[in-house]
Amino acid sequence: MSVYRAIWERSLRDPEGFWGEAAEALHWDRRWDRVLDASRPPFYRWFAGGLLNTCYNAVDRHVAAGRGGQAALIHDSPVTGTVRTLTYAELQQDVARFAGALVRLGARKGDRVVVYMPMVPEAIVAMLACARIGAIHSVVFGGFASHELAKRIEDAKPVLVVSASCGIEPGRVVPYKPLLDAAIEQCNHKPRHCIVLQRPQLRAELVRGRDLDWEEAMADAHAVDCVPVAATDPLYILYTSGTTGQPKGIVRDQGGHAVALLWSMRNIYGVQPGEVYWAASDVGWVVGHSYICYGPLLNGNTTIVYEGKPVGTPDPGAFWRVIAQQGVKVLFTAPTAFRAIRKEDPEGAHLKRYDLSHFRALFLAGERCDPDTLLWAEAQLGVPVIDHWWQTETGWAICANPLGIEKLPVKPGSPTLPMPGYDVRVLDEDGHEVPPGKLGAICIKLPLPPSCLPTLWNADQRFVQSYLSRYPGYYLTGDAGFKDEDGYLFIMSRIDDVINVAGHRLSTGAMEEVLASHPAVAECAVIGVADELKGELPLGLVVLKAGVDRPHADIERELVQKVRDEIGPVAAFKLVTVVKRLPKTRSGKILRGTMKKIADGQPWTMPATIDDPAILDEIAQALAKLGYPRTGAG
Repeated sequence: MSVYRAIWERSLRDPEGFWGEAAEALHWDRRWDRVLDASRPPFYRWFAGGLLNTCYNAVDRHVAAGRGGQAALIHDSPVTGTVRTLTYAELQQDVARFAGALVRLGARKGDRVVVYMPMVPEAIVAMLACARIGAIHSVVFGGFASHELAKRIEDAKPVLVVSASCGIEPGRVVPYKPLLDAAIEQCNHKPRHCIVLQRPQLRAELVRGRDLDWEEAMADAHAVDCVPVAATDPLYILYTSGTTGQPKGIVRDQGGHAVALLWSMRNIYGVQPGEVYWAASDVGWVVGHSYICYGPLLNGNTTIVYEGKPVGTPDPGAFWRVIAQQGVKVLFTAPTAFRAIRKEDPEGAHLKRYDLSHFRALFLAGERCDPDTLLWAEAQLGVPVIDHWWQTETGWAICANPLGIEKLPVKPGSPTLPMPGYDVRVLDEDGHEVPPGKLGAICIKLPLPPSCLPTLWNADQRFVQSYLSRYPGYYLTGDAGFKDEDGYLFIMSRIDDVINVAGHRLSTGAMEEVLASHPAVAECAVIGVADELKGELPLGLVVLKAGVDRPHADIERELVQKVRDEIGPVAAFKLVTVVKRLPKTRSGKILRGTMKKIADGQPWTMPATIDDPAILDEIAQALAKLGYPRTGAG
C-alpha cells in the first residue's frame, strides 16, 4: 500500500484521530472538546469547544518563535514598477495597528467588514486585522461592478468597508471609489465608515464623516492584541455565484480552516517554513484567501502578492521573472494563465532568459486543465505539473497529487486522487455509484473534512437545498465526471448553469438577469461555450420584443456594455446575438445544454421533450455566424 493511500484511508476510518493530530501543529488558546461534532447532521462542526486566533497562528506565532526577520510577504507589482517586502515582524506591526483602527471605528468580534481592494499588501493586512479582532471579513474582487458589490454589502451588512482609490491594469487606472460610492448608494444597509487607501496613481474624493484615509487611520491607531474566538466561529464570508443570480455567502470557520490549510501546505504542495510560495491569483477569489493569505502564512512561508498579468506586464516571461527574482519554489495558478503564455510564446523563448533551477513544482487549478496545456508546461519547465481540483466551498483541494507525501503517477486530464477526509463518489440519477469510466454526478460523502463550508451565511436552508438535498448523505459538487480503473477522477463539466471563465465561477443566471432588463429584450439565455484560452466564455442569445425595429448590432453592443457595467469585465461577456426564438421543452424549460453542445461541436441528440425541433436549426445558424463551433471542434 502506498504512503498516500494509508494516510487517506486512515482519515476516513478515524477522522477524529487524524485531524486531531494535524491540529496539534497550531497554537490553541483552549483545546477542543470534540474534534468532530456530529450531533446535528448535516451541520457538522470541527473542533467544537476550541478557542484560537487565526491571525496569531499566521503571524504572531512566527515572531514569537524568533522568525520575525523572515520575509512574510513580497509585493511584486510590474504595473507600478515596484517591489516591496514585509517581514513577519513588520506585518505583525501593521496588522495590529490596522486592527486597532478597526476597533476605534467600532468594529467588534462578529461584525462584518467588506474588503474591496486591488492586489496590494494592505488587502492582506486588512484581512488579517479582521481575523485579529474576530471580525468577519468579506473580500469582494475589485473587478466587480457596483451592482454586484451592492448585493454583497446588502447581504453581509458590514459595519465598514476597506477599499482603495484605484486598481491598476496594464495601460489604465481603474477608479474604485466611484464604484464603491455607487454600490453604497444602491444599498439599504449603509456601512458606518469606509477606510480608503490612497494610491499615488489616482487619489479619491472622500465623503466627509464616513470616509477615512488609510494613512490617517493608521497614524491615530493603537496596536491591539489577538482576540481568541471559537473554532466554530466564522473567519470570513466569500460570495460565489448562485444559479439564481443571487450570490451565496460561503462561510469559512476558524479552526477547521486553519488545520486543513496548514496540513495542505506541507503535504500537498510540499513546501517547508521559510520557503517562497506563490499563488498567482487575486485576493478576491478563494485561491487568494487560502493560498496568498492564510495557507502560506500559517506555514511560515514567504507569500507573493503579484499585481500583474501572465502576459503583457511586460511580456510572456513575466511569471518566469518573478520565480527567478523572488526565489519561488512552488507556483499555483490557473491553466488559463499558461494557455495565454503558450499562445504568446509557444517555444518558451522567454523562459530561457531566466534561471529557474530552484523551482520545484507547478500546480494548476481553477478550471479543468486540458492535457495539451499540462504537457506543454511539463516540457518547458522540466518539473512536476500538478492539476488539482477544489472549490470555493471547500477552501482546499478535493483531489490532488500530494507532493509532500509522495508523487503519484500523473494522468493528464485528471486531478489525481482524493485528499484526506474526502470520500468522493460518482453517482447516477438514483444515487447509486457508477462503474469506472461512466459519467455521473461527483459527490462527497458526509461529513465534509475541515475547512469545507459548514453552511451559507444566514441561509441554512439554502445550504441544504443547494448542496445536500439531491443526494441525502452526500455533498453535491455540481460537477460531472468519472473515475477510471485506478480511482483517478476526471472532471468533465458543470451540471448546473454556473460557468467557469478563466478560473472564475460566474452565474449565467446573473447575466441573464442583466440582459432581460434591457427594454428591447423579451427573453434570453446565456450558455458557456468552450474557449481555448479562458476555458469557457459566456454567449448570450436574446429574443427581442415584438415591434422592436432597431438595428440588431446596436442592441447587441448595448447588451455587451450593460453586462460589463453591472457584473464587470471579469465576466468577459462579448458574444451575444439576436435570435427569433429559444428552444424549449414542452414545460417551458430552455434547452441550454443542447445549445451548448451545438456551440462546442459535440454530438447531441434531439431532446424528446422539445416543443419545436426546427428551432435548433435556427440556433445552429445563429451560432455559426458567431463562429461556433470553432474549426476543429467536435
